[in-house]
Amino acid sequence: MNLDPVQLAVIQNGLRQVASEMDLVHEKTSFSPVISEGFDRSNGIYDRDTGEVIAQGEMGLPIFVGVMQFTTQAVIERRRDLEPGDIILVNDPYLGGSHLMDVKMVTPFFYRDRLWCFLSNTGHWPDTGGMVPGGFNSSATEIQQEGLRIPPVKLYRRGVMDADIAAMVLTNIRVPEERIGDIKAQVGALKVGERRLTELLDRYGVEIVDAAIAEMKSRSERQMRAYISGIPDGTYSFTSYHDSDGVVFEKLAIRLDMTVRGSDIDFDFSRSSPPCRGPMNSPWASAKSAVYVGMKHIFPDVPINAGCFAPLHVARPDGTFLVAEYPRPVAGAAAEVSQRVMEAVFGAMGQAIPERLFAASAGTSGNFSLGGYDPEMRRHYIMYMFSGGGYGGWWETDGLTNGCSAIGISKTQPIEVLEQHYPILYEEYALREGSAGPGRHRGGFGVNYRVKLLRGEGKASFVMDHGVVGPPGLAGGGEGGRNEIAVCQAGTVTKPEHVSKGEGYAMRVGDWVQIRTPGGGGYGDPAARDPAMVQRDLRRGYMTRE
Repeated sequence: MNLDPVQLAVIQNGLRQVASEMDLVHEKTSFSPVISEGFDRSNGIYDRDTGEVIAQGEMGLPIFVGVMQFTTQAVIERRRDLEPGDIILVNDPYLGGSHLMDVKMVTPFFYRDRLWCFLSNTGHWPDTGGMVPGGFNSSATEIQQEGLRIPPVKLYRRGVMDADIAAMVLTNIRVPEERIGDIKAQVGALKVGERRLTELLDRYGVEIVDAAIAEMKSRSERQMRAYISGIPDGTYSFTSYHDSDGVVFEKLAIRLDMTVRGSDIDFDFSRSSPPCRGPMNSPWASAKSAVYVGMKHIFPDVPINAGCFAPLHVARPDGTFLVAEYPRPVAGAAAEVSQRVMEAVFGAMGQAIPERLFAASAGTSGNFSLGGYDPEMRRHYIMYMFSGGGYGGWWETDGLTNGCSAIGISKTQPIEVLEQHYPILYEEYALREGSAGPGRHRGGFGVNYRVKLLRGEGKASFVMDHGVVGPPGLAGGGEGGRNEIAVCQAGTVTKPEHVSKGEGYAMRVGDWVQIRTPGGGGYGDPAARDPAMVQRDLRRGYMTRE
């Protein structure tokens, strides 16, 4: 079918707008600040036969583009009994998932009694049970210690919530009164998607919209192939490291051999470290999605749909920690391992096309959880926070300071909101001077923050990274500042044995946690930096002469 270019553009933007409105409803109606303020969620439209992504909201987390595609495919494969009004609830990491806290919902969308697509979303629940409030148990050695694992089950049957399923879920997690609000927010987002898609199909018709989707996929693939064709053929290798798995204090290596051949790229991670004991194993869906997101960072103008991933061939590296199998723990997969996979992609691409690349970013979401009881509010609470860090310098200018993690658009929740919700006080929140990696264009700066417990008691846990090895530079640039954690308990200050990971810190009134997030790597020879920029950094106190 020959489509009018204007009509194609309108439909393309219309589909994206459907998903974006789902994101907005999800955000505005959620109870958890991590979703309503931090935007740790995503919504999308997926193919009725293949489960491939058709469109994602503009404010959805990029890492969920691939993960939700794989989750939807798992639902299509395992649930052949779906009817109008059914909603599947699932967070199983081994079925196209990430970690247990990323809870997905998938619903079949029927138009005029015919299955037309699937609508899916993800919301980060601050808790799904387990040994540690918030789920980031850095010493977990099996998935059961991390929380409730949910296979694809029908939460809604023909539009009616299954009370037994809901009761089972809510009984096994902390702060259930908050979780039911997040559940209804996810359901509401799916319902809005159904209404808006119906309006779109009523206006243009199934045949035209199907044709537009096929053309969008084809154009994305052609555009991605055009970019890849400009990369010199060859094999480029890079290794990125995790500080440890949280249990054994040894570095984990992600080794990438990337081969460019014409308009295709092969990604081989088979030389990476074997499965680990701690929670840094990654479901393959999460690791593979990280490759997709990394390439989207490099070529951001390629529209998101299954077509832009067609030239990317990512071999499944069985026998490594990037392919988690039951019962391996996976809490660090989505927020940490995925960023190190992207770092490997950027490092390999930086050798091939340094003029388009950038030095490494902070490379950690800085996962910090504090759970306990607030006697003044007479309720239990769980605070989950992620923090920003420096982005790497690049060929044109310095890196961004206090940027969000590279896997998403999630922003640190406003500290004023967190102080209203939880019995805490932020005694410091500031730019981390001296953390930028040196270079002709330096990296951006990380942040310092310190949180003090004001009332009751709590338990703190951390799953972070880049505390042993800093974010690497590019083209002669230096590494960014490394992650640092300090915990004060009854006046005694300690640091985690695993530097960037720890759990089980019992907090009393007056105790505090201090976090220093990494800076970005530098780009180019530091000696080539413009002297005026050096003087500016000194004058502003960003750096010292030493």
